Amino acid sequence: MAHRAHTGDPMLTARFTPPAVPELLVHRPELLGRLAAGARGPLTLVNGPAGSGKTVLAAHWAADRRAPRPPMWLTVEPDDAPGAFWAYVLEALHRGGVTLPPEVGMPARAEGVTRSFLVRLADGLAASPQPAVLVLDQFDTARPPATAEALDFVLRHAAGGLRIVLTSRSDPLLPLHRYRAAGEIVEIRHADLRFTHEDAEALLGEHRLDISQPGIRRLMERTEGWAAGVRLCALAMQRSADPEAFLRQFAADRTTIAGYLLAEVLDAQPPPTQDLLLRVCVTDRIHPDLADALTGRDDGARTLAGLARDNAFLEQVDASAWYRLHPLFAEVLRAHLRQRCPGLEPRLHGRAARWLAGTGRLTEAVLQGAAAGDWPFAAAQLVDNLALGRLLTGLEADRLGRAFDGMPPGTAGAAPALVAAACRTAAQDPTGCEDALRRADAALTDSSGPAARLGRAFLGVLAGRAAGDLAAAERAAVDADRLLGELPPALLAARPELRALLSAHLGAAELGAGHLERAGATLTAAVAACGPQGAQHPGTEHPGTEHPGTEHPGTEHPGTEHPLCEALGSLALVELLRGRLRRAAEHARACLAVAERSALPPERRAGVDHLVLAGVAVEQDDLPAARHHLDLAAAATGVRPDPATAARAAVIGARIALAEGDADAALAALHAVAVARLSDRVVAELAVAESAVHLGRGDAEAALKVLDAAAADGPERAVARARALLALGRGACAAQALEAVPAAGDDGDAPATPVRAHASLLRAQLAEEDGDAEEARRRLAEALALARPEELRRMFVETGPWMRRVLDRDPASARLHGWLTPGAPVRTARAARADGRPPVVEPLSAREVEVLRKAAEMLSTEEMAAELFVSANTVKTHLKSIYRKLCVTRRSDAVHRAQDLGML
Repeated sequence: MAHRAHTGDPMLTARFTPPAVPELLVHRPELLGRLAAGARGPLTLVNGPAGSGKTVLAAHWAADRRAPRPPMWLTVEPDDAPGAFWAYVLEALHRGGVTLPPEVGMPARAEGVTRSFLVRLADGLAASPQPAVLVLDQFDTARPPATAEALDFVLRHAAGGLRIVLTSRSDPLLPLHRYRAAGEIVEIRHADLRFTHEDAEALLGEHRLDISQPGIRRLMERTEGWAAGVRLCALAMQRSADPEAFLRQFAADRTTIAGYLLAEVLDAQPPPTQDLLLRVCVTDRIHPDLADALTGRDDGARTLAGLARDNAFLEQVDASAWYRLHPLFAEVLRAHLRQRCPGLEPRLHGRAARWLAGTGRLTEAVLQGAAAGDWPFAAAQLVDNLALGRLLTGLEADRLGRAFDGMPPGTAGAAPALVAAACRTAAQDPTGCEDALRRADAALTDSSGPAARLGRAFLGVLAGRAAGDLAAAERAAVDADRLLGELPPALLAARPELRALLSAHLGAAELGAGHLERAGATLTAAVAACGPQGAQHPGTEHPGTEHPGTEHPGTEHPGTEHPLCEALGSLALVELLRGRLRRAAEHARACLAVAERSALPPERRAGVDHLVLAGVAVEQDDLPAARHHLDLAAAATGVRPDPATAARAAVIGARIALAEGDADAALAALHAVAVARLSDRVVAELAVAESAVHLGRGDAEAALKVLDAAAADGPERAVARARALLALGRGACAAQALEAVPAAGDDGDAPATPVRAHASLLRAQLAEEDGDAEEARRRLAEALALARPEELRRMFVETGPWMRRVLDRDPASARLHGWLTPGAPVRTARAARADGRPPVVEPLSAREVEVLRKAAEMLSTEEMAAELFVSANTVKTHLKSIYRKLCVTRRSDAVHRAQDLGML
C-alpha cells in the first residue's frame, strides 16, 4: 500500500516515473556504459547546465531492462523539506520492490529527520539481499544542506546496499573529494554531455534533415554541442524552407532558444545576478573586477563563481580568474539588454574598453572601444601602443579589421586616419590607403608624438612597396629608423613585429626593384627580428660565415608569424633568382613550417613558399612536383602578391606550362601581367621568359624581337639573345652576345649560377658548330660542373637532341652525369621520386611520426588516440597534415609513401 505525504495528500506518482525517452534519440553507448559502471558503485554524478541532456541520458539508461533490478526513480522538487524528501525516498524504494524492516519507520515531521531514522534506514539497506539503485533527478533543487548531509550518511553506512545516481545542474553539497579519493564516484560532466559532430549529424538524420558537413560544423560552433540547442535548431530547421540558409542566418534571439534560456537560466536568478549577467554580456571574457566596473558593485567574484558552480551557462576559462558565457546565452542576453535598457549597451562597451586598456589588454580594449563607437579612443590604442601592425599581421588581424569596418569615412584625427590607411593596406586598396595617408598628414603636427609619426612612416614603407616606388619606401624606412630611437625600449620590446614588418616590406620592395643583394640583407634582418632562432636559419648568416645546415626557426616571438613567413618567402624568391635553388627550397620549406606551427590561417598565406618550390622543381626538371606546388600556390587565398611577385609567378607558371608542352598557356600567363608598375629588371625577366616560349614554338625571330624590345640589359637577357641567335644560325652574333656574360667568378657581381651554366652550355654548342671538339667538351664540362650542385636539369633538356648525341658519343661522361637522366635519384629526401609523385612538402613533426607509426600498426583512430593520450579529433588533425605533407589522400598510401622514403 502506498504511503501518504505529511500533508495527508497522496504521493505524486509522476515523481517516481522516469520521463519518456524521446522518439528521436541520439544513442550514446559510451555514456550509457559509464552510467552502468557507476551504478555498480555508491555514487554516480551527472552534472551539466539546463538542456544538456542529463535527465534524458538517465531515463534512457533506466529504461534498459537488462539489470537484475531496474533502477528506481525520484524527481526531486524545490519545496521538498528534509522530512518530505526522505518520505519520498522511502516510497521510491517501496515501489521498486525494496523491503525494509518495519522498525525503519517514517520521518516524524516534514522539517527534518532524526539521526536514529537515518541509522535504521542505512542498516535496513545494508541487510537487503540486493543493492537498491536510486536515480535522484534534479537533485540541485534540494536546497537544505541537511538533505545532502543525510544522504551522505546513509550512502556511507548502507554497506553497498544503496547506490545513488544524481542528476544536477550544480555540484551537490556532498564531500565529493572523499568519494574521488576512494574511487567510489563516476562523474559525467558537461564536457561529456556535449554533442559531438557525429552526434549532431545523427540527430539531424533522425529529423530527416540532410545538412552539409560545413552546415553541421556551423551548428556545432554556435551551440558548442549544447544538446537542447542542437535539438531546438533541428526542430526549427524542419519548419524552414531552406535549412542550410537557416544555419547561415541563425540568430539565437529570434528562435525558441531565447525563450528557453531566458526562462530556465536568466529568470531563475535573483535580480542582482540578472543585472550582472545583462551587463557583462557585452564582453567576450569576464573578470570579476571588470564585472564590478560594469555593475558599480563589488560582488562580481562571488556572483561569477556561483554562476559557474551552478552551470548557469558561464564557465571558468582554463582555471584562471576569467569567465566566459556560452555564446548563445550571451547573444540572447545582449538582445534582452537592448530591449530592457535601450542605449545602455554602448556605454557598457565604453566602460569595458577603458578598464581593459588600463589592464594592458590592447586587442580587447580596441574591440570594445570600436563597439562603443568611440573611434578616436579605439584608434589611439593601436597608434599609441605601436600596434598598427596588428591590423596586418597575427591571428587577430581580421578581427581587428572588422571592428573598424563601421568607422565613418573621414573620422577626424590622425589616429583614425592612420588606422584607416592600415585597413586599406590590409584590403590591398592602394588608392584608399593614399587618401587616408593624406588625411593623416594633414592632422599630424610638430607636436604629434613619436608613436603617431612612426605609424605614418611605417605605413609609408608599405605604401611604397605596394606602389612599386622603392625610393618612397626607403625614405619612409629612414624616418621610421630615426623615430624608433625616440621611443621607450620597453615599448619597442613589446612590439617585435614592428621591426620585422618594416624590414620584411622594405626587403620585398628592394626585391621588386631587382636589387637582390640589398633585398637579401634586409630580409635576413627581418627574419632575425622575429626571434632568436631566426638568425640561425640557413642562408641568413652574415657573409663569410659557415653555412649552418638546415636548422629552421622555431621560437619566433608571438605576433611575428606573418612577417616571418613574409620574409622567408621573399628570401626564398631572392635565392631562386640568384640561382641558389637549395637555399631557396630551404627557406620556402621553413616558411611552410612556420605557417603550420603557428596555425596561420589560409587567408593570411600568400603562397610564395609553394611558388618558389615550383620554380626550383621546374629548373630541376621535376615537372610533377612543379605542377603540384604551382597549383598549391594558385590556391592560396591570402594576400595578393605585389606586382613584381605576381610577374615572377607568371614567369614560373610559363616555364612549367612550356615544359609540359602548352606554349599557348605559357604565353597567356605572361601576357596577363600588367607591366605599368614593374621595374626594368622584372620587365626583362618577363621578356626572357617569353623568348623561351617562342623558341619552344620554333619561332626564333619572335624570341629575338621580344628581347630587343626590353629596356633593361643584363646577363640573363644576353644569354637569352645568344640562344635565339644560335637558333637562327647566327653563331658569330650569339658568341658576341655571350661576351656580356663572365665565364666564371665568385664575386658578388658575378651572374647567377644558372646564367653562367647556360652561357657555358651555349658556348659548347657554338664550339661544336665551329668544329672545335676539345673546346666543346671543355665548355660542356664547365656547364655540367656549374649545374650539378643545384641539379639544374631543365636547361640541358631544352637543348633537345643535341645533349643526347653528346652523351651518346661519350659514355664515360654519361655515366659520370647520371643525375641528368629524368627520374634519376636525387640527393634530398624531399625531391621527386622515380614514381613521379610530388615530393614531401616539409618534414613530419615528431608527433606526426608517432601517429604514422600507429597507422602502420593498423590501429583505428580511437585506438591511436588512446595510446597517444590525445583525442580522436587531434589524431584526425595529425593525419590530415601527414596526408598533405606526403601528397597522399589515404592512410594506407601515407604508410606506403613513408616506407618508400625510409621514414618507417
